[in-house]
Amino acid sequence: MIASLPQHKYVYVDCSYIRANGTGWEQAVWFGLVSMYGRAWGLNVLLECGAIYRSLPPHAVAFRKDPEPWTIQDAQMWDCYADKFQLHEYAYLREARVKTGKHNGVYLFTAAFIEDAFTRTPEQGKEFSFIELENGRLTIQPTNRILFEDKSFTVDTGVPKDLLTQTQVWSCE
Repeated sequence: MIASLPQHKYVYVDCSYIRANGTGWEQAVWFGLVSMYGRAWGLNVLLECGAIYRSLPPHAVAFRKDPEPWTIQDAQMWDCYADKFQLHEYAYLREARVKTGKHNGVYLFTAAFIEDAFTRTPEQGKEFSFIELENGRLTIQPTNRILFEDKSFTVDTGVPKDLLTQTQVWSCE
């Protein structure tokens, strides 16, 4: 239900989400993540005053003080479908460039749900990449909605239209 990020990130929090009559942006340290079934991911942050604020929605944070306007739907495609998850930063993808349709950004880390019925079904199991976008915002996208760039390997041919969805459980016995 909660996890520490692979590496903390300095962010700005929209004060309208954390303060009475709040306006503008306040610097914070994003250090944790919360998943609750049927809700958006929650971000745990340490505010400059020393207070911890739990479960901020992902569209309430930015990586700079002048980000583009952002909605919950821009930040996240689907609500969390399980409470248990694991975070992992793939070393090969560390700081890799990512394309997410209209936006480009940098890979931060991956979240994968565990011990739920969806994950046990091959065509439903998903990993979610957390991405810092060039527009100063955070987006959380399933791997079938993004393209990674490795200048020494990948070739930009656009979004592939012929990739199969995994539908079979494989076993060697």
